[in-house]
Amino acid sequence: MAVINAFVKDAVDRAEPLTVDAAFALSHAAALADSQVGTVGLEIESHLVDLDRVPERVPWARIEAVMPVIRAAASASAVTVEPGGQVELSGPPESDIVTAIAGLSKEGQGVRLALADHRLGVAFAGADPLRPSRRVNPRPRYRAMEQHFAATGRAAAAEVMMNSTAALQVNLQAGPRRGWAQRVARAYRLGPTLLAISASSRWLHGRDTGWKSARQRAWSGLDARTCGSVPGVVAASALADEKLDPASAWARYAMQAPVTFICAGGDDVRAVGRCVPFRQWASGAVRLGNRLPTAADLETHLTTLFPPVRLRGYLELRYLDMAASRWWPAIAAVATTLMDDSVAADKACEATEQTAQHWTEAARDGLDDALLADSARRCLEIAASRVPAELTAQVDDLAELVESGCCPGDLLAARAGQVGPVEALREMAHA
Repeated sequence: MAVINAFVKDAVDRAEPLTVDAAFALSHAAALADSQVGTVGLEIESHLVDLDRVPERVPWARIEAVMPVIRAAASASAVTVEPGGQVELSGPPESDIVTAIAGLSKEGQGVRLALADHRLGVAFAGADPLRPSRRVNPRPRYRAMEQHFAATGRAAAAEVMMNSTAALQVNLQAGPRRGWAQRVARAYRLGPTLLAISASSRWLHGRDTGWKSARQRAWSGLDARTCGSVPGVVAASALADEKLDPASAWARYAMQAPVTFICAGGDDVRAVGRCVPFRQWASGAVRLGNRLPTAADLETHLTTLFPPVRLRGYLELRYLDMAASRWWPAIAAVATTLMDDSVAADKACEATEQTAQHWTEAARDGLDDALLADSARRCLEIAASRVPAELTAQVDDLAELVESGCCPGDLLAARAGQVGPVEALREMAHA
């Protein structure tokens, strides 16, 4: 999204040491930008698969060799490679969800066709159902993250999160300042229901985990101060949401979150081997790298925070599993409609009132949970009546699936159970 973090613009000297108060103020200013609702940005992640050696991860040298091919096929998107070799396409901000979906769908299909000539495929699922969680991207940032998580007792969950998961991310404007509190709260309140609808990661490491979203299970196994919900952005009831201050809540979250790594210049990225909240570093109680933090350090720190909804001037909805090409456009359309259409938003808040905090139930049970199944059906009915006409058929298709009591992951799990995870991954990569 085309929003510049305020602290980057306003900091007189990004190399000057920060106080706690200054760091809080910069985080607060960077959280939300006064804007008009409507612009949409989408990001899709996929698992890169060697079509001739499906059980093996694609080595880094081969990924590097095909990156020009991927970038040429997805010329309108920013292309990045995640730690485990997942390919992420970040589409540009678009004026509406129809344009955003059309553009990214075309780019994703272009990448799939281009990679096929190199005997590579991409699999759309919330988690790699087969291969072990192993980092292949040597980027110093990822190495430092891996070291930090291992040193702080979160290695197992971090290995899965970094190397085996893939998300569909929906980026939306913060909207007018007067509506920030309710808008951020709404993004969280919809989260469990939308997670249950999108869940597509039951299989992991060649076995059925029993969780509808093993991706979300991995996130919940990490430090809640870094990857959990931001405290203070959802009230006890939707009626009280408007009294909250999400920008201040975000700044407090950033100050309490442990520092993952520090940059010492160039490729010298050093993991922090213990839990040191940014506040302690800025106060001087702990000196990392034998110095106080700067605005540049704060900017980096904010990129290592992964709550379900991240505030970056705009809203990043990070809680959706990546799903097959048949389903992800509808999921993105539903999320955007329930957030940005005022009529749909009011109805959706009512529909999800009883499930707004059911993150564990959504990840573990999904639509097998009666409350979540009810809120999902109601939300899809609401969205189907409000989405642009160009997306009605896709949303109706998703609504029919949910009405049957299934999410996209149930279909994938059933197929993996029938043919095994190797063949299931091969089929996804060839699709």
